[in-house]
Amino acid sequence: MTLELKLRKVGNSVGIVLPKELLAHLKVNEGDTLTLTEAQDGVRLSASNPEFAKTMAVFESLNRRYRNTLRELAK
Repeated sequence: MTLELKLRKVGNSVGIVLPKELLAHLKVNEGDTLTLTEAQDGVRLSASNPEFAKTMAVFESLNRRYRNTLRELAK
């Protein structure tokens, strides 16, 4: 699915309006939390998953702690 979204001024910020089709695709409603993740090919928008967020926090902690070891293993 590819959509063009227009940026709009919201108070002192800038926001986007998500069409109904995208909300249905993401299975989210008003008030839900979305996660924007930087990827090699741009960014990804997904529905927030608390269990995944907890897992990623553990991964990031281990990644910082064992950065050099992981770098060597990747060679």
